[in-house]
Amino acid sequence: MVAAAVEGAEITPDDVALAASDVAKKIETAALPSTLYRSQRGRQIRPKTAGQRSFVESIDRNTLTFGIGPAGTGKTFLAVVMAVRALRARAVSRLVLSRPAVEAGEKLGFLPGDAREKVDPYLRPLYDALAELLDDQVVARYIERGTIEVAPLAYMRGRTLSEAFVILDEAQNATRAQMKMFLTRLGSGSKMVVNGDVTQIDLPPGASSGLLEARSRFSAIGDIGIVELDETDVVRHPLVARIIRAYEHDPSRRS
Repeated sequence: MVAAAVEGAEITPDDVALAASDVAKKIETAALPSTLYRSQRGRQIRPKTAGQRSFVESIDRNTLTFGIGPAGTGKTFLAVVMAVRALRARAVSRLVLSRPAVEAGEKLGFLPGDAREKVDPYLRPLYDALAELLDDQVVARYIERGTIEVAPLAYMRGRTLSEAFVILDEAQNATRAQMKMFLTRLGSGSKMVVNGDVTQIDLPPGASSGLLEARSRFSAIGDIGIVELDETDVVRHPLVARIIRAYEHDPSRRS
């Protein structure tokens, strides 16, 4: 922490908690995570937990990373941070952000508007993450130019995504066939991050989650990272971690 402070980092309570956790686990060589990006309000963004640190390191190290964990662990936000960071560093030429258009237990029915307006409700978490990092006008300009593309998973078929940072969010709601289709879109010079929570599968009965299968199918393949986060990585209200823990003991949950 002293070394980080000397370099100009703002030390937060999360940094202290992470350092204490490392000491408790006898991880003596782990440095305070470096700042990944500065938000619109000047906030220094960096991993807050050991799981988040592993997730970010996996994205840096691997072409394909799976982030699997409960709500509130920062999977979506950190993936978008890494994507914007890569775009600003010109490591990629565009961002492609996607998720399945599956409703969470309720039917939205007919949605008015054009194709983009119809899918916007499903993609709102990705827009929220972008708004935290970039000015609204910059985001609008990037979307208009195609530098940032936000689209439902169904729009990925038949494409090759080269020199892109590609994120699939809510991947637990992708079927096996959809997951295979999406992963095989990967082109040269690209990175891909697939995020999901296997305890919140909203697929209809009889449909299997492609994320569940991917977790076991790709565990031994090089250049693919699989990072599992848990309630200790939750960075929302402290009560969220206890809520997740309570649901973990529910024998009827899907897994």
